[in-house]
Amino acid sequence: MVRSWYELPEYVRLRRVNGLRLSPDGTRLIAPVSDIAPDSKSFRSALWEIDTAPESEGGRAPRRLTRSTKGESGAEFLPDGSVLFSTARVDPEAKPEDKPKAALWLLPADGGEARQVASRPGGIGAFAVARDSGLVAFTGRAHPGAEDAEADTEARKAREEAGVTAILHEALPVRSWDSDIGPDHPRIFTAAPPEDEDARLGEPKDLTGDAGLSLLGASPELTPDGSTLLTTWSVPTSRGARRDEVVAVDTATGERRTVAGGPDARFDFGNPLVSPDGARALVFADDEGSYDGEPRNATLWLTDLATGQGRDLLPDHELWPRGYAWSADSGTVFLVADENGRRPVFRLDVATGALTRVTGDHGAYSELNPSPDGRHVYALRDAWDAPPAPVRLAADATDGQPEYLRTPGSELTMPGTLTEIETTADDGTRIRSWLVLPEEASAASPAPLMLWVHGGPYMSFNGWSWRWNPWLLAARGYAVLLPDPALSTGYGQDMLRRAWGRWGPRTHADVMAITDAAEAREDIDAERTAMMGGSFGGYMANWIAGHTDRFSAIISHASLWQLDGFSGTTDYPPVWESEFGTPLAQPERYQLNSPHLHADRIRTPMLVIHGDKDYRVPIGEGLRLWRDLLLHEVDAKFLYFPDENHWILTPGNAQVWYETVFAFLDHHVHGKEWTRPELL
Repeated sequence: MVRSWYELPEYVRLRRVNGLRLSPDGTRLIAPVSDIAPDSKSFRSALWEIDTAPESEGGRAPRRLTRSTKGESGAEFLPDGSVLFSTARVDPEAKPEDKPKAALWLLPADGGEARQVASRPGGIGAFAVARDSGLVAFTGRAHPGAEDAEADTEARKAREEAGVTAILHEALPVRSWDSDIGPDHPRIFTAAPPEDEDARLGEPKDLTGDAGLSLLGASPELTPDGSTLLTTWSVPTSRGARRDEVVAVDTATGERRTVAGGPDARFDFGNPLVSPDGARALVFADDEGSYDGEPRNATLWLTDLATGQGRDLLPDHELWPRGYAWSADSGTVFLVADENGRRPVFRLDVATGALTRVTGDHGAYSELNPSPDGRHVYALRDAWDAPPAPVRLAADATDGQPEYLRTPGSELTMPGTLTEIETTADDGTRIRSWLVLPEEASAASPAPLMLWVHGGPYMSFNGWSWRWNPWLLAARGYAVLLPDPALSTGYGQDMLRRAWGRWGPRTHADVMAITDAAEAREDIDAERTAMMGGSFGGYMANWIAGHTDRFSAIISHASLWQLDGFSGTTDYPPVWESEFGTPLAQPERYQLNSPHLHADRIRTPMLVIHGDKDYRVPIGEGLRLWRDLLLHEVDAKFLYFPDENHWILTPGNAQVWYETVFAFLDHHVHGKEWTRPELL
């Protein structure tokens, strides 16, 4: 057990389990596990094997399978038991002038040295393996018009030698999160498995050709025999918007047909998962909502691959599926969804529609892997008081408990306790929250309170966060309030309807109500409170700053400030416009909800944090906020990251982020002298 992990130098060095994959025969679990690189300037990932039995049944300690300076990610099994994974490590067989790019490597089933088995000039992205045939499908970026790898290489070389970095766009999107779109675009290739222990994959076949923007963000999925490939396919509609369909592509002929979606479909469809019998597919169905109608919604769709006929698998429920998996007999679906501040595992009988909650604890589950014998589901479990760790669940349980497997991650003891509180909002709605309490909090020694508001906004504060970790504050004596106000998922669609297009006023009332409930506790010091949030939480930080002076300090990270400007500069405006409209045609919601209209009322000291590479909430929002605070002579500081995005991801910058937050709070909550972090 690591007991001082909440000290920043130790925190950034913790091992983190990032995924889980069960072999088709149910005997092996593989997980990508990240830790800090030797230079301490980045994180890298390695593949580890985890025993499928808990220690009480003789489960062995995890063992590391790969080790490279670039790190590895992803894991898929070929029929012979070998492991296919992605890495940008140097290939000893490559030419000296070749620059390493993400490629596919193979680790033999019985161990031994990994070798590269497939590469592309623009690198390889997502990949999948057909369970029975071993056919491999993968995405690779190629320049428009490039008919083969040689032509793509020449196109890249020509641009580099000419010093050209410009990209000509003819449709949205232009950017995504922290990446520019183009000039190359994804295609999907298929290749036969290696013929022997020294061979590479077979000659790649370009299955989709020049698909333009249609495969952005897509991942391939194969039927067990490899005869059909499924993928999300994006189609332009009007006014720069796009809709997502799921298409089936014959891997022999390249013939493509739509199996979920179309011009008249209510939902966008994506993330297909083929049933083990190859007959049907699960598909995530997402409705972005409409300005004058219902708010955003999501469900799980079942589509027949032969006919394209489909149906909603959750017609009588308001659960948003966050992950799903088939049972081996194709008769049951396991899924996870937000519910009441948790993310349980559910079991759904496909034939009858009967839905049963498998887990009854407060955990947030992900990475579902049902065993081929039908007895278990392997998963990652986390919670606000536990980082992600592999567990085994009884597949037939009702409100069951997890069995922990031996983990390659970090086992941590929390410097405090986790509890729940709730209250009733002014409109009668129940508002609940997690509350992290430091060990010393009591009526005799009440703790200062830090209010956090989550991002999204369509999400729930229900699981562990490496980027925003409340225990680092608890170790410094703060209680941390983690509420699920209006727009949070896991409480039904009415929770979204309450604030659809009314982000500021409704969510503010909910957050203040739950803060009142927390401050009423004897172990909370209501005279020493602060507030912070990121993304939508940052928006709420800005809104709260302009509507109350109850907090001693407010920290606003990657936040929305001037909504009319944000609406056209975010990476995909059509999603935003489905709820808020456009500023010129429908200004009402901008006038109702934009925090910048209340800048003259801000009196609370503010710390503004923003990354220049943030394309979801562009840097202009942070710069405008900072300027307006200066114009109104607010006591404020601006922590700027030139090379970070919506999240602060590198170890050094993450540590400085926390150091600055701690210093700002020490100054304004505890009245200590301002101390600038040493490296700033």
